[in-house]
Amino acid sequence: QVQLVESGGGLVQPGESLRLSCAVSGYIFSFYAMDWYRQAPGKQRELVATISSIGTITNYPDSVKGRFTISRDNGKNTVYLQVNSLKPEDTAVYYCHVHVGGSGDYWGQGTQVTVSS
Repeated sequence: QVQLVESGGGLVQPGESLRLSCAVSGYIFSFYAMDWYRQAPGKQRELVATISSIGTITNYPDSVKGRFTISRDNGKNTVYLQVNSLKPEDTAVYYCHVHVGGSGDYWGQGTQVTVSS
């Protein structure tokens, strides 16, 4: 059974940083690209980072480029999202996601990031 478990969220002040983690089990982690999404209250879920299966290619929307960094450790079946220079508008629930070919889309339960002074 595929499971994704996020951690690392919290309440921080503007300008601070967090490192989010997503531990994965139930499929061959190194075969698939991984994504991080976020969803703020009243807004649609938004893609914020993608990383290829072996970590050589990453992509970000302009809204987070230069502040967010996605990485992965295929030996630990874990994907990370380093979020720096946080702004109040980064407040959201952050989710990791994978599309497993032949099986479907899987999401974690999310981790709350709140940026407030």
